[in-house]
Amino acid sequence: MLVGVLVPVALLEGFLRPDLPHRVVAVTLTIVLLPTLLWRRTHPLRMLLIVFAATALAPLLTGGVPSEAYSLAYLLILVYALARWGSGREIAIGLAAMIAVVGLSTAFGRMVPSDVVGSFAVMSAATTLGIALRYRARARSRELDQVKLLERAQLARDLHDTVAHHVSAMAIRAQAGLATSASRPDAATDALKVIEEEAARALAEMNSMVRVLRQNQPPGLAPGLASELAPELAPGRGVADLAELATRGSAVPAVKVNLSGDLGELPASVGAALYRMAQESVTNARRHARHVGLIEVSVSAEEDCVRLSVTDDGSPPAAPGLGSGYGIIGMIERAELLGGTCQAGPGPEHGWTVTAVLPRAGRRS
Repeated sequence: MLVGVLVPVALLEGFLRPDLPHRVVAVTLTIVLLPTLLWRRTHPLRMLLIVFAATALAPLLTGGVPSEAYSLAYLLILVYALARWGSGREIAIGLAAMIAVVGLSTAFGRMVPSDVVGSFAVMSAATTLGIALRYRARARSRELDQVKLLERAQLARDLHDTVAHHVSAMAIRAQAGLATSASRPDAATDALKVIEEEAARALAEMNSMVRVLRQNQPPGLAPGLASELAPELAPGRGVADLAELATRGSAVPAVKVNLSGDLGELPASVGAALYRMAQESVTNARRHARHVGLIEVSVSAEEDCVRLSVTDDGSPPAAPGLGSGYGIIGMIERAELLGGTCQAGPGPEHGWTVTAVLPRAGRRS
């Protein structure tokens, strides 16, 4: 798109500027170098060297007169691209090449000292902008990685709660079986059956969660970060707790929760994900939506999946969920880890809508 816009700009400059020296050479040079913009991200140093070599040799065709086409200003994009996407070695080579070209132009009398100062000022500004955006992109990438790590820590917490619940049930049944085995031999058999069922469920949940946590594991976790991510122990949440999100009385905004379908046999990982995403969506609507009076949470169970929808009747927020917690990013990460999807955006008529679809049995291998 950028190349397609700059081609007619260069042609118009050639037609509308009668004072442009050697206009044919200047316009041709400008257009011929435009394709370098297409590879500015993958080969920033190579494209920059091609451009500077071409502009340095062009005066040989014009009797020593450098090109004065205004449209050649797009070359600053290549200077920015080198600082934005080039490696440290490439940036050093590129800066040395730019200084050498300016120095040679000054030595041959093609540039006066005032032009040299202006050239260095403009190139420094483009380089500084590229470095600043490079740092900002890396900082945001680290923040996103931390959000994903926190979400995985929450999944590990859910795994602990689930396995602890099943193991506690097995221990209680074993104690009951031992206590009544003398008077009721059949009680021990019944207890063993219950223990077998609970053990199978705990093992299935643990395998599912561990499989999820192993996928796309981010590298380079700092040793001290593991202790910071360890959450406090608390009872896990699930679909049965969604009703607690509903408001009572005349609270504003009002929150309504609608549950439909068979939600009784959902794995703990899916139930916890539904609750966390609904809770985060309601919190975002309360904090960021404007003029909101009603928030509706709907969960419907189908044969092979469960659907979550959270909508509000307010005005869309300017930047929903993009605070320090990166709530929407965390919801998307959790849904993808479980093999589902999560989308957030303005509603068809008003407000903000969050929709998620999760496999009913959790992520399959």
